[in-house]
Amino acid sequence: MDLKPVIVIHGGAWAIPDHLAECSKIGVKNAAKCGYSVLVNRGSSMQAVESAVRVLEDDISFDAGHGAVLNADGDVELDAVIMDGKNLAAGSVSCIKNISNPITFARTVLEKTSHTMLTGKGADAYAEKMNIARVSRDELVTEHAIQEWEQYHKYKQSVTNLFNTEKVHDTVGAVAIDCQGNVSCATSTGGITNKMVGRVGDSPIIGCGGYADNHVGAVSTTGHGESIMKVTLARLVLFYMEQGETPQKAADQALEYMINRVHGRGGLVVVSKNGQWAARFTTKRMAWASIQDGVLTFGLNPDEIFQESLDNFS
Repeated sequence: MDLKPVIVIHGGAWAIPDHLAECSKIGVKNAAKCGYSVLVNRGSSMQAVESAVRVLEDDISFDAGHGAVLNADGDVELDAVIMDGKNLAAGSVSCIKNISNPITFARTVLEKTSHTMLTGKGADAYAEKMNIARVSRDELVTEHAIQEWEQYHKYKQSVTNLFNTEKVHDTVGAVAIDCQGNVSCATSTGGITNKMVGRVGDSPIIGCGGYADNHVGAVSTTGHGESIMKVTLARLVLFYMEQGETPQKAADQALEYMINRVHGRGGLVVVSKNGQWAARFTTKRMAWASIQDGVLTFGLNPDEIFQESLDNFS
């Protein structure tokens, strides 16, 4: 029997400023609609999460693809992961350059290689071999990213201290379940401003930035990458669900554990094998959106939830 498809999106858990609040909400809503259109046309959850994250990578409001922040050398290094819950197949890329849609490259790694992760120069060389579209650094970099990078250098601010104040952009991601009951996750990021060259956060790491397993569900995380890695946040959520917790309770328990154990904050979206979902965070804000049964649900602030009926979806 067919399941009702579900998609859940996040646009990063951080202290989203007021001037980015509306465009962040619009961005995640657009991504959710794009992914859901794949699902209602009986497309796979893999295609849905990839399509949704591509929308976010193309939106300069977010720290992924075209909105990516700059590292210590003033360059862009991108990370992404995608995972198929049906067979636990995963593709991941890290520290890649000149690619506007890292999530599509990550899926290429999943489908075209015998490896799970490619990084740095080797990944860039493989992208050229596979004719992955390349773009200039200037196409990916926004004026806001440049100004933010210059401010860090002017005041010699600490990356770690600033990140823990939740004042920097963060990751985007999606989870979905399709009509066949297959779950998938996708996560993409440009990292943190002024990060060390070669720094890799949680986003491309299986079990940290994302995880998908048809036996349990799928998760995409966002927040303080080093903290997320230490507690393997995505897999921790699914562990709690395996113990019988609902997606919301499992998410809250995992996020609380990360605060108590390593003093890290973040957020996540999760969908269960039965189509239950949650979007939870411990930062000041997280833009998120979901669609189920043709109803768009979204939010930005804690305990703030809105709904819209989508007449153009069946």
